[in-house]
Parts: sequence; structure tokens; C-alpha cells
Amino acid sequence: MKKSKKPPQKKEEPHDDLDSEEELSPEEHKKSLEKLKNIDPDFYNFLEENDENLLNFGEDSDDNGSEGEEDEDKLHEPGPLKGDSDESDFEDEDTKPVVGKVNLKLISQWQAELQSEGKIKLPTLTTVIKAFNAAMLRVTGDESSQGEFKVEGSSVFNAVIQMCVLYLPGAIKKYLGMEQSGKDPQKCKHFIKIKGPLMSYLKDLLKLLSGVTSENILTVLLKHLHQMSVYVACFSRISKQSLKKLITLWSTGEETVRVLSFLCILRITRNQQTSLLDLVLKAMYMTYVKNSKFVSPTTWPGINFMRRSLVEMFSLDLNSAYQHVFLYIRQLAIHLRNAIVVQKIENRQAVYNWQYINSLHLWADLIAATSNKPQLQPLLYPLVMVITNTIKLVPTHQYYPLRFHCVEILINLSKETNTFIPILPFLVEVLTTYDFNKKHKKVSMKPLDFSCILRLAKSQLSENGFKDSVIERVYALLLEYTANESHNIAFPDISLLAVLQIKQFLKSCNVSNYTKKMRQLMEKIEENSRFIDRERSKISFALNDEKMVAAWESNIKAKGTPLYIFFENWSKINKIQKRKKVSKNDETGVELPMIKRPKVLDGAELKTNKDKDTGPMELFPSDSEDDTGNFKISDEENETKPKEKKLKKKKKNKNKTKTSKEVVQEEDIADTEDVVQDLSVSDW
Repeated sequence: MKKSKKPPQKKEEPHDDLDSEEELSPEEHKKSLEKLKNIDPDFYNFLEENDENLLNFGEDSDDNGSEGEEDEDKLHEPGPLKGDSDESDFEDEDTKPVVGKVNLKLISQWQAELQSEGKIKLPTLTTVIKAFNAAMLRVTGDESSQGEFKVEGSSVFNAVIQMCVLYLPGAIKKYLGMEQSGKDPQKCKHFIKIKGPLMSYLKDLLKLLSGVTSENILTVLLKHLHQMSVYVACFSRISKQSLKKLITLWSTGEETVRVLSFLCILRITRNQQTSLLDLVLKAMYMTYVKNSKFVSPTTWPGINFMRRSLVEMFSLDLNSAYQHVFLYIRQLAIHLRNAIVVQKIENRQAVYNWQYINSLHLWADLIAATSNKPQLQPLLYPLVMVITNTIKLVPTHQYYPLRFHCVEILINLSKETNTFIPILPFLVEVLTTYDFNKKHKKVSMKPLDFSCILRLAKSQLSENGFKDSVIERVYALLLEYTANESHNIAFPDISLLAVLQIKQFLKSCNVSNYTKKMRQLMEKIEENSRFIDRERSKISFALNDEKMVAAWESNIKAKGTPLYIFFENWSKINKIQKRKKVSKNDETGVELPMIKRPKVLDGAELKTNKDKDTGPMELFPSDSEDDTGNFKISDEENETKPKEKKLKKKKKNKNKTKTSKEVVQEEDIADTEDVVQDLSVSDW
């Protein structure tokens, strides 16, 4: 009995009475039971009837010890695990078991629920979003994270994406009660319930947008994102991620992708204007500068679109825009000051580049577009000073194209802001400083196009096409500026010095084509001056009465001046000629050299080609034999070129320039031979 009253050895683990009995040996246990029989026979009889195992402890302990342990283990085993397969041993404890595979029948059922006229239930929306997440897991190949659904097969994947793109935005609107009133989603009472799934869906949508390269699919996804942009604005982190991707597409994508990306940027920014506008303006301007480094006929439309869309973004809040515009114009002025003070090539190149000129163009367009509002007008004068001093930095013949670009910016600023800017000296200076009687050393077939260049090479200065282009640009810009100022009450005084310098040019220049154009312009300017003189001789108010002068000028402008009428007619003809140039692929005025090589023919082919007067000619775009392309030139075109046939007989295997008609024919052939079709949305 003394041993039976011993306390347990492990004090930290609590034990009941049965545990203390198990610590006794079988012999001691029997002795204690015999004593119990003598002391309390009634209790012993009770144990004998109800618990024989306790009385037979010593006999059964060796046989049933292992079975007791197994029974004890079974007590701790959970019931539901009995039906699991052997594969469950290899599954992670954190991952959820797959409920089932998504099939087309299930998708059609979800689609019907999303389109139902009754109330949309939350489980339906969350289930559809989980299916979209499963589709995204299939694309990313992330097998470690497994959702409730599994999407297999391209048809099921496409069906899930199509269902979400077409029907999910309307269903979410219906669930939140936003169909009629365009209120903030965060103010809807059910928004808290759908906030988590909606955030997950938008993250997956951005992943899908980042992984798609097809223009058609990008177009569909951007339209869908535009519908969902109301909800994107509810999450600041997702808003910043989406804007970063959209700005990249806005600057580098195809035309449709650029437009849709900008619309998404505009909508997301408007919904969170106070927190996002400054970040978006800075990011878009830096992207614009980065992507306007190289200008060509192919990149020019994209740069123009970025500039126009940036003007719209800055116009959202002019008070906030003023800080950005002031800072960036100041940076341009600092670069210009460094170039003027430190006469080094590096400093000059920091100003005379496309990024600098395109920045000037952007701020001029912005100030012109907001001329009816006072916020940005104080920046007009510093911007004009930066542009005029940019022209004066290196006023040489090589930088005439840059001069013409800056003059175009100033003309547009003067016209839109109704502000007088002295532009005529920069144009007339070209006529007086360059000797147009100088004989050219090289002959170019067409005049140079200054639209995509800032600086001319020395070899281009010696071509006759250079002088033709300069006269054309000076004539066009002089005509445009004087036409815009033709209703001004001071027009005769403004144009007097220009007329005198044009007369001086006519006396010194011996080239009839140049003098003919400039004489016509001078006559039109003098005619308009006489018209203004006659009209202002009739006035009775004082010239310092600004209101009366403005009313008189608007009246003359409405009536129409002779110079402005002439400019409108000339502008229509000029636009038609430009369209013709574009259609002939001659907009740049640069002729593309092509190498003509003789084709090695068999005897039979030589015989057939000898029988023909004119045969097919091969043009090789590169020196590689593998990259050659066969293009046919029509018989009519060969008949109109007898001089080229003579050159062909005299000099063989010489470089030959490709004409505009040949370029157009090659493009048409390339279009007809292209049998690859882009993926369309209807393929879904």
C-alpha cells in the first residue's frame, strides 16, 4: 500500500487515478486487489461484475498491450480521413483540394446566372472570379497554388475569359445597385462583401493584360478594363500598377491600343484625381520625352497623339498643371542658358535635339489650348523667349529645319492666344543671309522634306533640292503668318520691313523660280496692306481704345481679307498635293537605293526571255541571296523609260534608284501575298 501511494514521477503532466494504477507491477496490483476484497467485499463484487479487465490486469497486459495502443491511436484519428486515397499523403496541408474541373456546361450555367433579370447572388460572382483565377493559373503555369477549380483546354479557357469580359461588369453593377445611379462603388452597402474577390479579379486581369501581345486581344481586354476602371480606382495599389502598364501601352502600342490605353488612364485618374493626377502627369511626360527621341514618318503620328493626349491630361487641373509646366519650362531654359554661356558641343546638343523641340511643342500646344483660361498664360512669355533664343543659338544654314520647326510653334501660339509675336525677322533673315544664286554641286530629283529632320548634312547643302525646300518653307510660313495677322489694324506697319527685305531679295536673286514665288507673296501682302489702309481710314475712334480696336478687327476678320482668302485656297491645294505624296510613298523625299542583279537562267528560260521585248526584273533588297524578293514591273512602265534602257546597256550591275511607282507596286504585291490572318475576337 505504501508503494501504491507513491506520487507520479513526471510532475508536469497531470494524471488521473487509472494512470497511477498503471505504474504498479502486476504482483503488487494483485495484492492490493486481495486487500480490497477483505476490506470492501461489496465494491470488489461490483468490479467483478462490471470490469473484469481491471481484476485480470496481470494476465492480459502482455497479450493485449499492443492492441490497447492501437485502440488508443484510433481514438485520436479523425473520421473523415478514412475515405481518402493514397495520393492525399503527398498533398500540402495548406492547399485546398480541387472541387472539380470547369467545363462548358458549367460555364453556360454561370453565364445564365450572370445574365438573369433577378437579383445577382454573391456566390455566383465569387465562383466566376475563382474560375477566372483558375484560368490565370493555367496561363502562368503556377502549379504550387491551386484553387477550387481547374481549367483545362483552350476552349474552356476562352469561354471563361469571354464570360468574364462580356457579362461580369454588368453583373457587378447589378449586385452593387449601380445600374441607374453612377455613384461611387465604395458607398454601396454590398461593396464590403465583394471587395476581396474584386481585388483578386483585377490583379488577375492585369496579369493577363501584361502577358498578351496580340493587338486584337489587347483591344478587347482594354475595353473591359475601361468598364472596370470604376472599381480599379477603389484600390490605390492596383490603380498604380494598372496605370504603369497602361502608360507603357499608351506610348508603344498600335493605334487602337494607344487610344484605349489613354481612355483607361483618363478614367482611372479622374476617379482618383487628387491622389493620382500629379503622379500620372509626371510619368506620362517622362514617357513622352523618352519616346520622342527619334522622329520619322512612322513615329511622327504616335508622337503627335501622345502630345495631344498629354495636353488633355494637363487640362484636367490647371492649378496643379502650372507647377509641372513651370518646372519643365525652367529646365528647358537652364539647358538653353548653359548652351549659350558654355560654347561646347555637348551643351549645344542638349538643346538641338528632338526631345527638346518636342517638349517646346507640347508646352506651346498646352498654353494655346488653354488660352481662354488665365492659369497658364503667365508662362507664355518665358516659353516664347526660350523658343526665340533656341533659334538664335546657332543661326547657320545647317539648322534651317530646326528654325522652321520653332517658327511653326510660334505661329500656332500667336494664332491661338491672339498675341503678337515678332516672327517675320526669323523668316526674312533666311532670304538675306543665304546666297541662292550659288550653283549647286549635286543634283537631287526632289526637294528635301524638313518635317522629320533638324540638321542638314554638308552634302545636302550643296544640292539644288536644299534651296528648293528652303524657298518652299519660307514661302509657306510667311504666307501663313501674314494671313493670320491680315485682319490686324497694324498690318501695314507689321509687314513693311518684311516687304522691303523681300524686294531686296528679288533684286539680288537671279533664279526665276524663286523670284516668281516671292514676288507673288509680296504682291499679296501689299494688296492686303492697301485694303487695311482703306478700311482704317474710315474709323472715327482713337487707336488707344482697345475694345473698339478689337471689335473692328473681329469685323474685318469676319468679312475676310484678300490675303487670308488667298491663303485658304493655297492651303487646300497644298493639302491635296501632300495627300498625293503620301499615297506615292514620297513624303520624305528620300529615294531608296536598290541593287539590281542579273538572274542566272537556264537555256530554256533564256530562250523564252529573248522572245519577249520586256521581261521580269528582280530587285534585291539586301546582299543576302536568302533574303531576295521577286517583284515584277509592268510593261507600260518599262516603255516609259527608254533612257534607263540605254544606261543598262552602257553600265551593267550599277546601283539603281527605285521610283515611287515601283514602291507602291511592291507594297501592293506584299499585301496580296500575306495570307496570315490576325486573331479576331469572333474566334471566341
